[in-house]
Amino acid sequence: MTQQHRIVRPGRTQGTILAESGERLTPPENWAFLPAGDAAITRSVKAKGTTWVVQVRKGKRTISQGIWAEEAHIVASREEVAAKRATPEYARTRQRDRARREAKQQVYVAEFFTEIIRFLDFHPRYEFEAQQLSKKITAHATPVGSGTVARTERIPLDKRAEAAVIAWMRHQTTAYDSMSIPRIKGKRREVRRQLAAKSVEVLQAYRQGLDTAENCPLQRALLKQP
Repeated sequence: MTQQHRIVRPGRTQGTILAESGERLTPPENWAFLPAGDAAITRSVKAKGTTWVVQVRKGKRTISQGIWAEEAHIVASREEVAAKRATPEYARTRQRDRARREAKQQVYVAEFFTEIIRFLDFHPRYEFEAQQLSKKITAHATPVGSGTVARTERIPLDKRAEAAVIAWMRHQTTAYDSMSIPRIKGKRREVRRQLAAKSVEVLQAYRQGLDTAENCPLQRALLKQP
């Protein structure tokens, strides 16, 4: 039998639940709420019976806050998942998966670093600066869960590297973070474009091997720790 997993949303007042139609819902007395956070338990509960999936919109994303389901199903699922995780085989599987993820991450970090070097295309005179800048941007952009453009697969690697460089320059070599930008549609995007153009000008001097000013914002940024 196919289980029903109804999409609901939290109401404006604490503890209220609304259907997609706006109808106010009350969970059955034998139900309980399971917060999001443990996918294995959530999957197990969903496999046991009907649930209400509480979702909210945050920007362009839909995020699950958790599910309502029979309390007995939640208790049983927690016990089952805990028992499985206590076995030696589960520990070995976790260790293999962790090693595989770490190896994959190391490869990606190296590829991303190389792609940044390629995008910067600094003159040999500034090889040291290219290495330092690439290390800083890679360290900032590549950690798993960082939410940066480097972690998206929607655009090619070279475009990710370019976007990461421009984003790092915007925050580290301009006054963007302290700017007071009017809440006008498109204004922040316009400011970002203007700052990106300035960042490209700074990079161009390093690409051509030109002398840089004593107060060069990129040099100051490279001297910052870490």
